[in-house]
Amino acid sequence: MKQKIKNLVLIAVSVIGIIFFMEEVRVSANPLPAAYDLREIGKSPTVKNQGELETCWAVAATSAMESVLLPTETMVFSADHMSLQNPYRLGQETGGTYSMVMAYLTSWLGPVLEEDDIYGDGITTEGLMPQKHVQEMQMITKKDYSAIKQLVYEQGAVQTSIYMDMQGPVSSSIYYNEYDFAYCYTGEEDPNHDVLVIGWNDSYPKENFTAEVSTDGAFICQNSWGDRFGEAGVFYVSYEDVQIGGYSIAYTKIEETDNYDSLYQTDLFGWVGQLGYEENVCYFTNVYQSKSAETVEAIGIYAVGKDTRYTIYKSENVTRKLSLINREKIQSGTIENMGYYTIELEEKFHVEAGQQFAIIVEIETKDELFPVAAEYQMDEATQMVTIEDGEGYISYNGWAWESTETLYDCNVCLKVYTTNRP
Repeated sequence: MKQKIKNLVLIAVSVIGIIFFMEEVRVSANPLPAAYDLREIGKSPTVKNQGELETCWAVAATSAMESVLLPTETMVFSADHMSLQNPYRLGQETGGTYSMVMAYLTSWLGPVLEEDDIYGDGITTEGLMPQKHVQEMQMITKKDYSAIKQLVYEQGAVQTSIYMDMQGPVSSSIYYNEYDFAYCYTGEEDPNHDVLVIGWNDSYPKENFTAEVSTDGAFICQNSWGDRFGEAGVFYVSYEDVQIGGYSIAYTKIEETDNYDSLYQTDLFGWVGQLGYEENVCYFTNVYQSKSAETVEAIGIYAVGKDTRYTIYKSENVTRKLSLINREKIQSGTIENMGYYTIELEEKFHVEAGQQFAIIVEIETKDELFPVAAEYQMDEATQMVTIEDGEGYISYNGWAWESTETLYDCNVCLKVYTTNRP
């Protein structure tokens, strides 16, 4: 069967290009309070002001991570560094996407502290080390309000995309009631702005919205326009807003930087597109050569859709492509939401310096015919992608393997985490 590569349509180059599929709002099977507000429990982050720059995506991402750490840890992360030091390097006037955030964080380029790379000064500091390692990011699509609320309740603020027809804190809109800080967009424009969901109120009066809204209820959202906008930076977005919750991301595993000693990766740009055989099952692998005597502790993979099943194998001594047939199963599992996940190996294994080894993953994503995330040169934003650093393979059945670099000019997205500790 002929192998194919597909452009990633869910994450585009600019914020304006974010595309998602809409469906009816889902009701949670788990009981949640009718109203919830992170401000009341000390988990709402500092309100920031993006100013004239198109950096709402980076401001929202850094703020969401701050919320997850609160109230135990109070850290303010640099949106300047994220927007200027991510692999895409598009500039702060261009906008950004979740793919850029994920590439920056999964590659351990950040986050760094705001005090070390000040926002809006037109320069960025080179050589800064991350203050945390973000090991998991869950993505929620199709207006799954139940999942968004659950993540806010359990983790902290969730980043989401909306369409905002205002340009700043002092502008006006027919969709915004500036007296009650209530917003509901009912048009057909694609999302162009990222905000934080910091809570909800199922009884928020529908009469507060300028649009005709049939039911009460709103998400409590924090904007990136400073405290002059809304209720000290916060406003209320109707559940019936056509874009809210269509595409969201939560930073659900933020760890200390000593969790692993080394990160092996060939996909610095992360999830650019998808590989597969027009079937929802596929095998993929990447061969690495160890830099020292190490213990392989965990792997990192993308789930490109909901309800992803995986089986992990190891091949400890890879001398040629046929070595991939000689593999040993380590474990299997299931991932509920799409996103990036670090999977701790139940059976860790040791490699010597210079040893070639491979992690092999069989992946099955229910509604995806191209279930393997891949990095390649798709457009101007990804023109700096290099495939010379990878040795990736893909297989329909786990026995016949094809080189992704040679045949498809791409790297598979598969990271390996090791420690120098025995």
